[in-house]
Formats: sequence, C-alpha cells, structure tokens
Amino acid sequence: MSQVCAIALRAERGAPWQRQRMAQAVAGVGLAGDLHADPLSPRQVLLAGAGAYSRHALQPGALGENLLIDLDTSAIASGTLLAIGPQAVLSVSFQCEACGYLDAQSPGLAKRIGTQRGVLARVLRGGTITERDAVRLLPGSGQQWHEDWRERVRVVLRRMPPDMVLEYAQLARLAGVQASYCRVMPRIVREAGLEGKAIAKGAQPEALRWDGGGLFEDQP
Repeated sequence: MSQVCAIALRAERGAPWQRQRMAQAVAGVGLAGDLHADPLSPRQVLLAGAGAYSRHALQPGALGENLLIDLDTSAIASGTLLAIGPQAVLSVSFQCEACGYLDAQSPGLAKRIGTQRGVLARVLRGGTITERDAVRLLPGSGQQWHEDWRERVRVVLRRMPPDMVLEYAQLARLAGVQASYCRVMPRIVREAGLEGKAIAKGAQPEALRWDGGGLFEDQP
C-alpha cells in the first residue's frame, strides 16, 4: 500500500522548509502553518512522488513538496480523490509546473523533471497526517481543472458573477498561477473575448470586486 514518506511545511516565503512528523489538514484551507494554506487557491498542498527523487538523484525537499508519497504523481489526473491517513481527503487540482524554484535547487532541474514535479490539491476533509500514513485512491471525483493555466483563467472569468470584476492578482490566485503571469493576463482576457472582466490593481474603484466565493465546489 502507498504511504506518506515525508512531510514538510514552510511558514513564509523565503523561509526554509521544515520537516515535520505530522501535519494538520484543514478542510477548505490546506495544511495548518503552511504558507500555501489558502481557502481561495487550488494550490493548497503539493504532493511529490518519491520515484522522482530516486530517478533524478535529488536532495531531500528539492521539489518543494508538502507531502512526499510513493505514487507516480505524473499519472494522477485532476479530480482524483486521495485519502491520506484515517481522516484527511484531498482532491487533486492539476500538475505542478516545473518552475525557476527547481533550477535554484539544481541547475537544469526544471527541464529534467518535466511532469514529475508533483500534483497540487485542495483539502476536502481535514485530519491529522503523519509519516507512514496510508495513501489510498478513492472512488468518485472531485472538482476537475484544466492543466493549461490559460484555460483555468478563462474558466474563472466565466464563473464570475455578472456586474463584478477581478483584479489580475486575484485572478492569478483563483486560477492557481504565479503572480508573475499577471503581465500576460490582459492578452489572455482579450483573446478570450472577456474584456472588462479583469482589471489592473486600483482600476475602476467603483466596481464590485469578486473574491472567488462559490468557485470551489468544496466551499460551504
């Protein structure tokens, strides 16, 4: 049976990852004490496969994962439900992109790792997660997301209530993309024929901003 091989949390950006023997998964939020715990993000938890470490001879924590599991994460589809330990249930959002963080750990790692970085997920049901907890695939499916971040941006904009707007930073947060992508957001929005739905920070101060309520199916 598959299991949790290691757990790590990072309290804030730039701080080192801290190895933990256990973590508390909070439904709709993420892992308590981790900087990625965010009720309005599809990127609450990063799970990496132990096989990627052995194939690429990586140092512990090189992929920046919260949970290291002995499953091939590149084969886990969006919407897959994972039971972690006796209580916690996670819904896989999408594959985590290989980014510059990896090259900072090992030059050229982003290119080598490809689709083996890991998967991002939301916490559907909370509970304590400990090392060596069993990891099981559950029947059924959670909310499914597109692997292409551009399509996720379009989906978020189409789900937005009428007569409301999103600032680009909030759009990136809800679609699960890095804030640096905001510079190309205007083009993506324009090409999708969704002009006026996303705006720059501080623009149209009179317009109602959408916080993303109702976007995630696990929200109350």
